[in-house]
Amino acid sequence: MAPTSSKQDRKAVLDTGAWLFNVSTSVGIIMINKQLMSFYGFKFATTLTGLHFTMTTLMTIVLRCMGYIQPSHLPAIDLAKFALCANFSIVGMNVSLMWNSVGFYQIAKLSMIPVSCLFEVLFDKIRYSRDTKLSISVVLAGVAICTVSDVSVNSRGFISAIIAVWSTALQQYYVHSLQKKYSLGSFDLLGHTAPVQAATLIFSGPLVDYWLTEKRVDLYDFSVPSVFFIVLSCVVAVGTNLSQFICIGRFTAVSFQVLGHMKTVLVLFLGFLLFGRQGLSIQVVMGMLLAIVGMIWYGNASSKPGGKEKRPLVNEKVQKGLAGSQDDEEVGLMKG
Repeated sequence: MAPTSSKQDRKAVLDTGAWLFNVSTSVGIIMINKQLMSFYGFKFATTLTGLHFTMTTLMTIVLRCMGYIQPSHLPAIDLAKFALCANFSIVGMNVSLMWNSVGFYQIAKLSMIPVSCLFEVLFDKIRYSRDTKLSISVVLAGVAICTVSDVSVNSRGFISAIIAVWSTALQQYYVHSLQKKYSLGSFDLLGHTAPVQAATLIFSGPLVDYWLTEKRVDLYDFSVPSVFFIVLSCVVAVGTNLSQFICIGRFTAVSFQVLGHMKTVLVLFLGFLLFGRQGLSIQVVMGMLLAIVGMIWYGNASSKPGGKEKRPLVNEKVQKGLAGSQDDEEVGLMKG
């Protein structure tokens, strides 16, 4: 009994560490990018993401040389599907933010949880308990109260939001699925995907950014402070990319999305501490508290037996039935 308890405690510590790693790096990079884009006018988000993955690729090369990344196999078709979804996610989010109001953009981000749930139900045959579903609803309601203000939508903004939401949810599902299917660690999977994303985004990023901003990145007036924040953003992004793979590998995409909304709450709180009282109202505070309650409830509900479990397939049920019949026959023969 003691070894099992010790193993569970160790898993809980590692899960908490992975989550804190992801939260700290994600919130950190948001604050750094806010400084870079607001104060130094570097609006080239897609190109910056390409630089992030270039730095991540260099990190994976170093880790491979040090023996932390072992030779592994990931079929080219799966790698291509993952990279396509991931790049559509990045571009889709940028376009959605540009073409939609902040309120509709936040609603679109919240809808990733139901979409992620749908993927798990369809592909992994996951079944959620009533408490788990209700806790997710509470999280969504709390974050919506915090972040959603004006909600206006147009046709092209709606299409971009759909692309962003579905591609992001599918990319996060792939992270968990590929790690499990091919027995890949977080470092291993990142070693496969980062170079492909770096290459595609570095070449396409300037074109996408010019389409979005009508400005050329090569004409940007680089200065020592702006270069410092670009490099800092790339360094922190390595941790963000790695922690995302670690967390989704441990928690699944839905749990990652639920826990990820804690980052939204922290960004709002840190924004209040660093940039003043603008936007912090009773409504925002109540939304924060409701979201936190929902996250705690989700953690308890999903960890209970039946809270979130895989439904047995029909073949499995048949096999169990046959096994049961054989056992009955053996018992009957023994009695006879």
